[in-house]
Amino acid sequence: MGKRKVLNKYYSPDFDPAKIPCRQQSKNQHIKVRMMLPMSIRCGTCGNYIYKGTKFNSRKEDIIGETYLGIQIFRFYFKSTKCSAEITFKTDPQNSDYIIESGATRNFEPWRVEDEVRNYFTCYLNEEKKRRNAEEMGDAMKSLENRTLDSKREMDILAALDEVKSMKSRHATVSVDAMLEALQRSNQERKLEEEDEALIKAVFKPTFIRRIDDKDIDDEEDFPMFPFDKEGTSADHSKKPLPDSNNTKPSKEEPKNQEAEPNAVASSGLQSLCQQYGSDEDD
Repeated sequence: MGKRKVLNKYYSPDFDPAKIPCRQQSKNQHIKVRMMLPMSIRCGTCGNYIYKGTKFNSRKEDIIGETYLGIQIFRFYFKSTKCSAEITFKTDPQNSDYIIESGATRNFEPWRVEDEVRNYFTCYLNEEKKRRNAEEMGDAMKSLENRTLDSKREMDILAALDEVKSMKSRHATVSVDAMLEALQRSNQERKLEEEDEALIKAVFKPTFIRRIDDKDIDDEEDFPMFPFDKEGTSADHSKKPLPDSNNTKPSKEEPKNQEAEPNAVASSGLQSLCQQYGSDEDD
């Protein structure tokens, strides 16, 4: 037991390591490796999702004939956690990533798309810079025009930046308490205005004018115009019925002397006209 736990073992003076036979191992031997899944995938057999960081036992092998700048590429074999289907992926030293070969599909990763877009714009800017340098190489006017456009663009950017800074400084002076006080003040003013409007409506009632239908008016010229009182009704409440030509009898309410007076006035007027007419003939 003590011999098994020691760090150094005893070798006799006549020990020859060349006499020890070497085991013949295959060049592409699988090695068992305990590792974590470097990306989130979905099993193609059962549809189970296996997330990044899941621990599992895998078999590693060297891919013969595949290298990148002298870096060996490795392949890993592991089984799905639900259906035990075999999934394989390999290393990608060119992009510092991994590639799924079979048995599963990789989930969508937004940061990967952002990196691709960033790389695309970087390449585009580099190509644009090279093209611009090639244009300015033999044309002084083109270089002057490009410098003028660059200076104008920088001035516009600085002006926009100053505007944003000034706006931010204005908003920075406003506190939350001041905003709440202003809101309360506006609510109180609105309440006072509503109370004043209600008081005005209570004091000054609107006047309503009674509209007369066209059927009640026989002739607009003969229709008397009566003033209206405060409530909008006619001030002349003593409406008398028109006399009927067929009915010559006076009403019970009206006295007889009221009919006698107009008849007497009409007869005296006729007599005076006749006398004047006769006097003219005599002359």
